Amino acid sequence: MEEPLIERMRAYGETIFAEMTRLAVETDSVNLGQGFPDTDGPRSLLEGATRNITAGVNQYPPGPGRPELRRAVSRYRSRHQGLDFDPDSEVYVTVGATAGIAASLLALVERGDEVVVFEPMYDSYAAMISLAGGVRRPVALRRDPASGRLTFDPAELRAAVTPRTRLIMVNTPHNPTGTVFTAAELEEIARVCRDHDLLAVTDEVYEFLTFDDRRHVSLATLPGMRERTLSVSSAGKTFAVTAWKTGWVTGPEPMVRAVRTVNQFLTFSANGALQLAIADALDSEWEWIQQQRRSLQDKRDRLAAGLAEAGFDVNVCEGTYFLMADIRPLGYLDGEDVARALPREAGVAAVPAKVFYDHQEEGRHLLRFAFCKKDEVLDEAVRRLTAWHRRGD
Repeated sequence: MEEPLIERMRAYGETIFAEMTRLAVETDSVNLGQGFPDTDGPRSLLEGATRNITAGVNQYPPGPGRPELRRAVSRYRSRHQGLDFDPDSEVYVTVGATAGIAASLLALVERGDEVVVFEPMYDSYAAMISLAGGVRRPVALRRDPASGRLTFDPAELRAAVTPRTRLIMVNTPHNPTGTVFTAAELEEIARVCRDHDLLAVTDEVYEFLTFDDRRHVSLATLPGMRERTLSVSSAGKTFAVTAWKTGWVTGPEPMVRAVRTVNQFLTFSANGALQLAIADALDSEWEWIQQQRRSLQDKRDRLAAGLAEAGFDVNVCEGTYFLMADIRPLGYLDGEDVARALPREAGVAAVPAKVFYDHQEEGRHLLRFAFCKKDEVLDEAVRRLTAWHRRGD
C-alpha cells in the first residue's frame, strides 16, 4: 500500500517527547525530558474530582463546558489580568490547551495563510499549522549577551509579516526557553498586530509559573488586542495535573464561536467531573499555586547550578518547567546526538532543542531539561551528568 497519510503531515512522526521517554524507560534513566511533575496537585482538587465521579457526574457535560468552570475562568481572568469575559459566550472549555490550540488554528487559518511563530516552538504548533494548510513564518528567540535571556529582534518580527499573514502565535511564559515576554516585547507584538490587522493566538499554560517576582502579562490586555486575541490556558500546569487534559479558550465572541464550531467535531466536550473540581480550585487554591511557584523557582536554581557544575552553559530561565543548556562548553555540537546518547551513557534523558525549530541550526547546540521533579531526582540527574562529563575529560 502506498503511504496513506496526507502529504502535509508526513514530516511528523513520533514526537520527540515519546521517543525520549521510551529511551528513558529502556535505560532506567532519570527522565528530565518530558515536562510533567512527579508530585500531585492540591488535595482538595483531587478529592473534589473523586467526589464528583462517585456522585454520578460521568456523562457528557455541555459542549462549551460546565457553566461552573466557565464562570470560574471568567473570574480568574478578571482577578489576575483585569479582563472581563462573558462566561456564556467568551469562555470555551477544551480537552487541554493542545486541543484549544488545534481548534483555534483550524478555525482561523485558511490554506495558504501565514502564521508568525517564535522559535523554538512547542511541537504541536508546527503540526497544527500544517494540518490547517497554513505556512509558518518563524522569528527566532536568541540569547541576549547582556541579560542571558532569550528574546527577539523587533525588526525580524516586522520582516516576517507579509500580505498573506493571518495571525501571530505567542507563547509566554515560553516553552522551551523559559522566557517571559516583557511588557515592551508584548507591545512590539501588539503593534505589529494592530498595524497589519492580524489576529493573535496566545498559549498561556504557564501563566502562574513565573519566577523572581516576574508577572505574566496577557497580550489581550494591551490596547487594541482584546478584540483580536484568543488566549488558551489549562489546569494541567497550574495545578500539576497534566493528565487531566482540561483547558479553556477565552476571547471575543466571534473568535470563540469559530473555535467552538470546529471543536464540536473534534472532541465535543471535556470531562465534567474534573471541570467541577477545577472550577473550585481556581477560586480557592491560590496559596497552593503560589507555593508551587516558589518550589519550582528553587528547583530551577537547584538544577541550573548542577548543570553548570557538570559543564553546561545554562540560559536564563524566567518561568515554566524548563532550562535550556548549551552543550558546546562540553565539546559537543549537535544536541540531537547528545540527547540520544545520554540515556545510555549517562542515565539521563533530555530533549534536543533543535526539534523545536524550523531553522534547526539556531538550536542545534541546546538541550532542554525539565526541573518539575523531586529534589532527589534532580540531584541524581546532576550526579550522573557530572560523572558522565568527567569520564569524557
